Amino acid sequence: MSEPTLSEVAPMLMDYYDDGGGAGALIAWLVLAPFFFLLAIAGYVIGSWFLMKVFDKAGVQGRWRAWVPVYNTLIFVKLGDLNPWWLLALWGGALVLGWVPVLGWLIGLAAFIYTLLAAWRVGLKLQKEAVWLILYFFLPIVWLGINAFDRSRWNLAIPAAPWAGNFLADKTVWSGVPVQAPVGGYPANPATTPGYGAPAGYQPPAGYTPPPAPPAGYTPPPAPSAAPAAPVPPPAAQPPVTPPPAAEPPAGQPPVTPPPAAQPPATEPPATEPPTTEPPAPDAPKP
Repeated sequence: MSEPTLSEVAPMLMDYYDDGGGAGALIAWLVLAPFFFLLAIAGYVIGSWFLMKVFDKAGVQGRWRAWVPVYNTLIFVKLGDLNPWWLLALWGGALVLGWVPVLGWLIGLAAFIYTLLAAWRVGLKLQKEAVWLILYFFLPIVWLGINAFDRSRWNLAIPAAPWAGNFLADKTVWSGVPVQAPVGGYPANPATTPGYGAPAGYQPPAGYTPPPAPPAGYTPPPAPSAAPAAPVPPPAAQPPVTPPPAAEPPAGQPPVTPPPAAQPPATEPPATEPPTTEPPAPDAPKP
């Protein structure tokens, strides 16, 4: 019996090692699969919790919206002034064309850049500079956590997005998601507020009705006269003036006595009375 040659032994050795490597990979996958599954669940729960806090700041009604997969990301993109349907189209294209080596990768990259632009706009409304996008690029979950729990407040007083006038602008109206129209003197977004061209100034409260125009021939009342001058305060009380002391007479002269002041008489003269005349008595009769 002849010994097997090297060309016959090599295929058998390769099959042996291939079977062993495949079994090892399967065992490793079975061990690590539960760990990766739990890690994915934890990431989803934490990310949805952070999104819920950001949605609360933005005024989104219904916290359940942050816990629905795909839908929560579409709301996030909508808050970033981007059309959410384009992101959904990019995800669908990446899923369908993922088997194409280059095209599928490019579509996935475009979807990530789309969410990056939305994060830039959301960060501006939460008082974050553009440099914060670096953190979102590498650690989106950390970026969400900071914006969810810091003291920033949702502020629409920012300029309109650069893409406000093209196909990327958000033109959708979803129930429970507030319209992101710039306020505070910045130009309005023509995509979110069609027909509004003037700068957005003071926003009247809901239900406010402007007063009717005055009728023809109405003459406004004259302007009020100038306000009366302020009353002049009375002069401050001054201390009494003390007369200077009398000069002393020189030596050798008697002091000058001032004349006495005129005094009224002690007794008043009796008033003159008119004399009284009595008629004479009648004479007695003679005998």
